[in-house]
Amino acid sequence: MGTEDDLRVAALFAGIGGIEVGLHQAGHKTILLCEWDDYARRVLTERFQGVPLAGDIAQLEALPEAELVTAGFPCQDLSQAGRTAGITGSRSGLATHVFRLLDGANPPPKWLLLENVSFMLQLDRGAAMRWLTTQLEERGYAWAYRVVDSQAFGLPQRRQRVLLLASKSEDPRPVLLNPDYGEAVIQDRTGLACGFYWTEGVRGLGWAVDAIPTLKGGSTIGIPSPPAIWQSGSARIVTPDLRDAERLQGFPADWTAPVDDVPGRRKTNRWKLVGNAVSVPVARWIGERLLTREDYNGARDGALEDGARWPRAAWGCRGEHYEVAVSMWPVAYARPHLNEFLQFEPRLLSARATEGFLRRARRGTLRIPEDLICEAEEHLATMSRQLRIVA
Repeated sequence: MGTEDDLRVAALFAGIGGIEVGLHQAGHKTILLCEWDDYARRVLTERFQGVPLAGDIAQLEALPEAELVTAGFPCQDLSQAGRTAGITGSRSGLATHVFRLLDGANPPPKWLLLENVSFMLQLDRGAAMRWLTTQLEERGYAWAYRVVDSQAFGLPQRRQRVLLLASKSEDPRPVLLNPDYGEAVIQDRTGLACGFYWTEGVRGLGWAVDAIPTLKGGSTIGIPSPPAIWQSGSARIVTPDLRDAERLQGFPADWTAPVDDVPGRRKTNRWKLVGNAVSVPVARWIGERLLTREDYNGARDGALEDGARWPRAAWGCRGEHYEVAVSMWPVAYARPHLNEFLQFEPRLLSARATEGFLRRARRGTLRIPEDLICEAEEHLATMSRQLRIVA
């Protein structure tokens, strides 16, 4: 049963509903979903039965009377794996419609929650964040943002995302900035599975101990490819099953299965949906924090000068801006080891994929663990032998 504090949520750029599932778990209720992608819409229709579902945000005329508006707006123009066209790009630039809809809302929502990739703080010297905060302050909003890592919320996935919370009537600072656990760093990887991008080897390995690097909707080779997982000492490299990828985002296994009913669909569509999603436990945490009644003391604040690089956390109001010395780990929920988390049989990385990784790794200048290189070569030899036997 809900309480008077539970919020009605209008979800823009809803994707497959990661933010909304988490908010539901925290007790809030979605009254509108807006998503244009046909595959994502199929998932939303099945998983959020009875909730109105709008299509193209550019065609959405008005918001319902909601206390919370969420917008995990497209990251393709803001991410390292995307086009890096910036906030004015054709996809990420759709964020302008969020403000168009806010301008027409009467009464305005109590809260606005935006989510996107942390690379937006660096791209074009942080132009996207400057644009967003300018738009908010021009409309009388106070804002706070923080980069958080999905690992802090019990998932063995290193996934760093910006959460930006704003309000005209409430203080967003205690919601996002008060709790701080401090990042947990694993010093010894002995016996632990390690994740890395097999599609890389020249620019970025995405190395993660006891976790996978960020699940992505796309890669530098143009496909939504899952990261590889290597168990040190096994000479065996695998990629996770799609159902485990869904679980690595906090969804139940087969959350995106409704896509299988779409004529002509490809399995890569499901991978793309999962890679672009918001981690459910992160959204649940923010949903719980929105019910907080804490104060904010500002002891970790420092003035943020105009033109300075955006830090990992900051807040602003009426032209005053402050950086905040907090980590990406506001909490540290119990997290299973990666090799214990996986429930479904992983897929062996193919000989062709392994060969490509090794070729790029030898050509690049990244500091890749030597035992990974050696065991990847053993894995390649094993896969090549199997291919000869089949032939």
